[in-house]
Amino acid sequence: MAVLETIHGLLNLAVENGASDIHLKSNKQAYLRLSGRLEPVEMDPITPEDLREFIEQSVPEQFYEDWQNDRQVDYSYRVENIGRFRVNGFLQRGLPTVVMRHVSDHPPTFEDLNIDGDTLSRLCKEKDGIVLLCGATGSGKSSTLAAMINHINRTYDKHIVTLEDPIEFTYTDIKSIINQREVGIDCPTFAHGMKAVLRQDPDVILVGEMRDKHTFETALQAAETGHLVFGTLHASNAQQAVQRLFEFFPEERRVALQRQVAYALKATITQKLLPALEGGGRFPVSESFILDSLARKTIMEGDFEKIEAVIESGEDNGSKTFNQDLFRLVKEGKVTREDALSSSPNPRQLEMNLKGIFLSSGGIVN
Repeated sequence: MAVLETIHGLLNLAVENGASDIHLKSNKQAYLRLSGRLEPVEMDPITPEDLREFIEQSVPEQFYEDWQNDRQVDYSYRVENIGRFRVNGFLQRGLPTVVMRHVSDHPPTFEDLNIDGDTLSRLCKEKDGIVLLCGATGSGKSSTLAAMINHINRTYDKHIVTLEDPIEFTYTDIKSIINQREVGIDCPTFAHGMKAVLRQDPDVILVGEMRDKHTFETALQAAETGHLVFGTLHASNAQQAVQRLFEFFPEERRVALQRQVAYALKATITQKLLPALEGGGRFPVSESFILDSLARKTIMEGDFEKIEAVIESGEDNGSKTFNQDLFRLVKEGKVTREDALSSSPNPRQLEMNLKGIFLSSGGIVN
């Protein structure tokens, strides 16, 4: 019980200070991730015995065997009057470590996330197809997807089915009916959940992660039979995201799939988070690849290296490059020039563009 009181106190501290993650490593004090940076908590080191006891007391019964056999486990953990957390427990050098992410019970809006929702809300109106949210771990993919599901729920009468590992944001039915299924509890795998979902009369399907051939094949089938599918993918830009989809399949199938993917895929949105210039917090910066006839032709012909040029020329349909969005954020005074340049895939080009921005005092932005 003492270890639970200690960790619950840390979780309360994290929520009160707006931390996104809590790091608990054996024989060290806890660390909180605040506005993207790790900050230590003044406290005694946490013992390996305490961390092992916490995992074994908090892990759901269905996942206890995973912890025992695999020495790592993912699950959700709720503390009354504090909140819900996504937990990953694992061993490092034989000692237990826990990383916890705070997940709000109230899904965010586009405004909450400092996102211009015009393009995303248009994608939410699509009747079918696949929309992928891409980026590294911690780039805000899940939060942006939650804001899109929240928008649909408040705007349209749809049946939404989510497949997640574990469930992060929870929803209350407003205009839509939302059924959330947790992998490992409500279905054994993403592939099993996707196979069943087409018999559940969905309008919208959210897949927590496109992680294998079977899941993506079913997503393609769903998109082609009149369903809108949202999913996440670990990719650093649109070109990498599209290429990664084909990597699920053997070489001999890829050419045949190019036409199928070109017509099923509606968009890839790739996201990063930058520190806000004022007031703490972070601003999302994104690359948007909205497919039009030129984009579909590019994928059908396998000319993936041309995707960035297609994005640059597609501003009228909502497409934008990272540099175009970074330029906007610096111009609006939301992020620093230095942070923008450090996160740019092409800093030299961005620097040339930024030289045209002047402050009211007449000096170039620093």
